[in-house]
Amino acid sequence: MEPRLKVATCSLAGCFGCHMSLLDLDERLFDLAERVELDRSPLTDIKELGECDIGLIEGGVCNAENVHVLMEFRARCKMLIAIGACALNGGIPAMRNQFALKDCLEESYLRGVGLVNPQIPNDPEIPLLLDQVHPVHEVVKIDYFLPGCPPSADTIWTFVSQLLSGQPVALSYTQIHYD
Repeated sequence: MEPRLKVATCSLAGCFGCHMSLLDLDERLFDLAERVELDRSPLTDIKELGECDIGLIEGGVCNAENVHVLMEFRARCKMLIAIGACALNGGIPAMRNQFALKDCLEESYLRGVGLVNPQIPNDPEIPLLLDQVHPVHEVVKIDYFLPGCPPSADTIWTFVSQLLSGQPVALSYTQIHYD
């Protein structure tokens, strides 16, 4: 039996939809589990990232913690894959980029409907928000991009299967068009 590749996954600013699509692999997860060993991931709840062959990144970069996690994944993963619209272009979280951060915070925490004792949170344990939400490639080098919001389980399966087999990744038009 060949040694299994170590794979880590994480979700930055996003909705976890890409991880849900990963879980939609259903019975193919058993095939995948024979070929890979999961390291840090919401699926394993491992907190410390080890040295990995592949890192799958979902979500955009919206705060200081996202930057730290992304840089750690880049440093410890031989290959880094951006998965989903939020990782590729900031997605829905990047909609706030058209407004100043100060205006977003004031609208949410000072002028929002039904607020009691309105105030902008300043707990030091809350990661500092960046002025803009960034796609992951603006922070670290990315080796592959897998588009979709979220990419379907079939698309993820095709991508991962080809990658693990050492084949060039080639997705059909029907797997990457969204209309």
